[in-house]
Parts: sequence; structure tokens; C-alpha cells
Amino acid sequence: MTHSRARAARRAALRKAAERGFEAAEQRLPVAAGGKALLRKAFPEHWSFLLGELALYSFVVLLLTGVYLTLFFDANMTEIRYHGAYRPLRGELMSAAYASTLKISFEVRGGLLVRQVHHWAALIFVGAIGLHMLRIFFTGAFRKPRDVNWVIGLTLFVLALAEGFSGYSLPDDLLSGTGLRIAEGIMLSIPVVGTYIALFVFGGQYPGHEIIDRLYPLHILLIPGLLVGLIVVHLILVVVLKHTHWSGPGRTDKNVVGHAMVPQFAARSTGLFFMVAGVLALLGAVAQINPVWNYGPYKTHQVSTAAQPDWYVGFLEGSLRLMPPFETTLFGHTVMWNVLVPAVILPALLFLVLYMYPFFERWITGGDETPHVCDRPRNRPVRTALGVAGITFYGVLLMAGGNDVLAFTFDISLNGLTWAFRALLVVGPPLAYLLTKRLCLSLQQRDAERVIEGEETSHVRQSVEGTFSADHEPLPQGEKFRLAAQRFPPPLEVDAAASRPARLRAALSRWYYADSPARQWRTIDHQRQRAQTAVSGLRAEQREGRSVSDRSARTGKRSRTLRRR
Repeated sequence: MTHSRARAARRAALRKAAERGFEAAEQRLPVAAGGKALLRKAFPEHWSFLLGELALYSFVVLLLTGVYLTLFFDANMTEIRYHGAYRPLRGELMSAAYASTLKISFEVRGGLLVRQVHHWAALIFVGAIGLHMLRIFFTGAFRKPRDVNWVIGLTLFVLALAEGFSGYSLPDDLLSGTGLRIAEGIMLSIPVVGTYIALFVFGGQYPGHEIIDRLYPLHILLIPGLLVGLIVVHLILVVVLKHTHWSGPGRTDKNVVGHAMVPQFAARSTGLFFMVAGVLALLGAVAQINPVWNYGPYKTHQVSTAAQPDWYVGFLEGSLRLMPPFETTLFGHTVMWNVLVPAVILPALLFLVLYMYPFFERWITGGDETPHVCDRPRNRPVRTALGVAGITFYGVLLMAGGNDVLAFTFDISLNGLTWAFRALLVVGPPLAYLLTKRLCLSLQQRDAERVIEGEETSHVRQSVEGTFSADHEPLPQGEKFRLAAQRFPPPLEVDAAASRPARLRAALSRWYYADSPARQWRTIDHQRQRAQTAVSGLRAEQREGRSVSDRSARTGKRSRTLRRR
């Protein structure tokens, strides 16, 4: 007991000292009131809000490890003969870039560890941004005025893809050279200007002697600078526009319940950074990734089987493998649809839809409110179903990017597997949309029943009619508030004389919002009231019938008594 009291006293003293320090810092800020408000800003405590911080801290690890690697990497395509520490490749002709990568891996102290940490951090950075964007999409956190932040976040995702591909291509090994060869083919598939784009990027005919020299400043300077600038703007907008938060007691559009930035959130976030750095260091130490010495230097006449790109560009690989070989000759020029459609048109349409989606939803909503409470995905069945359909589409393309590995591993026909993926790409997304929407509607109905009738207990009641039903107990107020206190905008309504765009907008709004939880709750409440009315009427009839029988029995008894008298 004495030790526990001493520890409690030490914690209280440390807390008071920290509070005095923070108060002193607040008083010395240039704008005391604004600085105090910033330090006391509330951050939501739900785990899903940490995905953005996971991406941020992965980027910090990327910057730190990238600075170290920059000191030793030689971005030069000049061919040299290798005489380094890796014996199997001694005497081989290779570029100075590939030789410097081998030097980092085998001769620089800690070089291989830093290389692998850097690569793992890049994968987690892109993955964390993707998961963060999915959380924002499914909870509706992209709505006005955060649609600008959605655009910035999506641009960060595109830049992260470009940064990852440029870094993946720098070692000039056989795998990265194959990826650059595919990139050159994609450029050449663009009609009219494709040849000029490829010549500009590669500095001449493929493989060119300037591609690494041009990718290197993009990878270490231009794209990281854009990423840093957009991240700063993104964080500023998060502070200015406030966080979204889940519904609950005391949590409204004006109140955010969570941890203050200082000291709770700062300590929590610092701990998360060290956890991310520790996990990445552990992965770099025990999980091998991108062993460039196994691939060898890139040579145009060689290609390796089972060559797979990093996962974030795997969907492009899959789209290239699934597209049938269609070609068209126009005015003496051949248009390669089997490359242009999957590798240029499809990604462009995909990101265009993602950029425009917040504005499309605001257009069909018809309101200018500024919601800060997150939507439950089940309460937006169309949006959730569209998101799951998109994930299914991406997943099929990602698996198709490794169809050769799957065919070899499971000993099945590569041609048959390719056709199966083609069919699944067409059938899978619509099926996922229908199943997800039906599941959301079922979950809505379940929530409505819980709000109206309460939670089922283990007790069973028998009515006077002899029927059995489960007993219910009311939900706690906090749970009932969480389920019921959300915004469900009604579909737009227009008259018959409205213009065609207005009617189209109303039709899209009805399709999007017709299955709102409010409608489910009204339906269930109406059914419950009808059932209660029917039961009450039946009970009244039974009571009336019993009273009539009782009166007749009493009348008969009186008559028999009188006759006896």
C-alpha cells in the first residue's frame, strides 16, 4: 500500500508539473487565446482515426531512412564491371545505380536494414493512406466543407503511388527494369503523343541512359516536397474544420468528445510513432523484401517468371493481363486498346470518379448543412454498396496480376484462370453491390427493432391468446442515442413541370436515399402499432365476451333461485 501511494503521489506531481509547463507555454505563445485553444483541441478517441497518423508516421520513417540511403546511392546509368562484396555477381557488367544498391546492401554498415525498413515503410504508407481514405468514404467524412480535404488526401494517395513506383525503379535490377519496360509500353499506347512522351521520359530509345537520372530527383526532391506541403495543408484544414466524430451522448455537430491535444493526445500520438518505427525496424530486420541481388542487373533480353510488382500497382498489372488483345488501325496508325484501356483510360476514370464523388453526393443531397457526425456505413446502404463493389473490382484485378503464380501454385490452367477472372470482374462488383445493400438494410431493420422494442432478454412471455414472444428490456440511453441520433436526409422531390436535370437529380436522390433508417423505423413502428391495436381489440372482445357470459350466468342463477323459491 505504501508503494502504491508513493507511485500515485509521483504521478500526481508529474501531472501537476506538466500542467504548469503547458500553462506557461500557452501564456508565451504569440497568440495566447488561439494557442490555448489549439493545445486544448479535442481529438476523437476511436481507433479508426489513428489510420491517418499511421500514414503520417510511416512517411516520417520514409524521410529519415531516405536521407540515409541518399548518402550512398549513385543514380548513374553508366555501365561498370562489378568488383564488390557479393561474389556471385563479380565481373558482371551493370549500371552504377545497381552496383551502389549492392554496396548499400552488403558493404554499408546497416545499409540492408535501412533499405528494407525504407521499403516496408513505403508499403505501409500507401496502405495506410488507402485505409484512411476508405474510412473517410464509408463514414461520409468527405462532406462539405471537408470535400477540399478529400481532394487533397486523394492527391496525396496519387503522389504516394508515383513516389513508390519511382523508388521501386531506381535500383535498375531485373525486376525494376521490367516495370519500366511496361511503363514505356503504356506511354507508347497513347495515340499521337505517346512516342514523344516516351522519348522525353527515357531520354531516347528504350532503355535510355537518363531514366534513372530523371527519376532520382523526382523521388528524393520533387514528389517528397509536394507530399510534405500537402500534408501540412491537410493537417491545418483538419484543425480548422474540426474532426468528425461518432455519434453519442454529448457529441453533436458543435461538440467533439475526446482527448485534448496536450497532454493526452500528444502522449498517445508520440507512443504510436515509436510503435510504428519499432514495427518497421522489426520488419526490416527479420522479413526480407526486394532482394535485388537475386534478380541481377537489368538486361533487355532477359525476363523473369513470377515477377510481381508492389501490391499498390498490382491492379494495373491485372488489368493488362485481363484485357483481350484488341487493336484498331486508323489512318495508318495502330491503336493498342489492350494497353490503352486498362493502363491509361481505366485509372484515369477511376480517379476522376473518386475526385468527383463528394460533389456528386452533395448535388443529389440538396442540402448545404455542415455535418460533423460520422455516418454508420449501414445507414448509407447505396454508398456502402458502391464502396464494396469498388473494392471487389480492385481485388479481382489485384489477384489477376498474379494469375501466373496462382496457376503454377495450384496447378491449374493459366488460360482458364484468366477467363475466370474476366467473368468475375464483370459479375463480382454488381453481386457485391446487391449483397452489401441487402445486408445494410437488414442491419438497419435490426437497429430499428432494438431502438423501438429494446434488447431481447432470456425471458419468454405467454400472452392471453397463448402465443409466445421474447421479452425485451429498454436499451441504455447512450446506445439508443448512438443508434437514433443521426441525420437521414429525405429524397428530393420535384413537380412534373421541373426541368430534365432537376428530374434526373430527384431520381438519383430517390435511388440514393430511399432506404434510409428513418423509413425502416417508421415501417417497424407502424407494424408494431398495428399489432398492438389488433391485440388490444382481441383482448377487448375477449373481455366483452367474458362479461356477457358472466352476465348470462348470473341471470340464469337468479332465475333458478327464484323458481326454487
